[in-house]
Parts: sequence; structure tokens; C-alpha cells
Amino acid sequence: MDTAQFKKAYKEKIAPALKEQFNYSSSMEIPVLKKIVINQGLGDATEDKKIIDVAVNEISTITGQKAVATYSKKDVANFKLRKKMPIGVMVTLRRERMYEFLEKLVRVALPRIRDFKGIASKFDGRGNYTLGIEEQIIFPEINIDSIDRIQGMNITFVTSAKTDEEGYALLKGFGLPFKNAKND
Repeated sequence: MDTAQFKKAYKEKIAPALKEQFNYSSSMEIPVLKKIVINQGLGDATEDKKIIDVAVNEISTITGQKAVATYSKKDVANFKLRKKMPIGVMVTLRRERMYEFLEKLVRVALPRIRDFKGIASKFDGRGNYTLGIEEQIIFPEINIDSIDRIQGMNITFVTSAKTDEEGYALLKGFGLPFKNAKND
């Protein structure tokens, strides 16, 4: 997959449009996509350790980068959780792999969601956006026949934008299909 396409689109179209829209005096003020963090919380992993291994393999296959297990920081008796037990999987994508994953997400994975009407445009107040995906099977790398359980994931887009409007404009420029109403 040619990642230069999204990078080139940023330099040639998105960045100049953002500079004009927000009247930046310097090109260093233009927001950039710093990283994409994919996180999968696996509470059921306290009973079955294989769930973590399967999730690491799936996320690694989807992103093209080795995912790591995340561990609990303290004991929680109600959840039968001990300190340092594996409870999730995460991976942080930067540079080429980040653009590669973004292109796959926008062009292939999101259009495969049933009854898809766009994603909500709720930002965190600092220009970053988290997208919740309910099924990992929307990614073409996952073979539906080999899946024993459907898992969701959170995909966080970390930008250098100072406001939600700037972050929204940046991600909209990359082609993320937001619903029409802003801040719904």
C-alpha cells in the first residue's frame, strides 16, 4: 500500500487549507497527526490467558506492528483482578505505519461497517479524537472463520491541534467520515 498518498495529500492539500482556514502565520502552527493509538480492553482475560495472545496477534496483523499486553496497576477484588495481570492490548503507530493504518481505516474498514452513517464528532477538548469500533472483523486482515469471539477496540488520533475545531478540520481533511452535525 502506498502511504505516500496520504502524506502527500497532507502536504499539498490539507496543510494549505488549514493554514488558510485558521489564518496561521507560520507553517509550524498547522496541526499534524502525531500518532494513532489502538487499544483493546480485555476484562475476560483474567480467566483465560489465551485471550491476550489472540488479541496481540489480531492487533499486530491489523496494524503491521507488534502489539503489547497492558497490565493492571492494582488489585480490584470485585473484578477478581490482581496487580500485574494482563488486561488489554495496545499499539502506538507513528510515521509511515500511522498513515498506512489511517488509509486502510478510511478506505476499507469503516465502509465495511453495517448500516454505517458516519462517526460522531466528539473531541477531547484538545484536538484529539477517539473512535470506538465494536468489531475487529471490519479489517480485511482478519479471517472471519478463525474468530472465536468478537472484540471491540478504541482508536485514538493524537494531533498537535490546540482546539477541537482544528482537530476536526485536520481529521476531516484526511477523509474521516464524520456525521454532518458538529458536536452531536
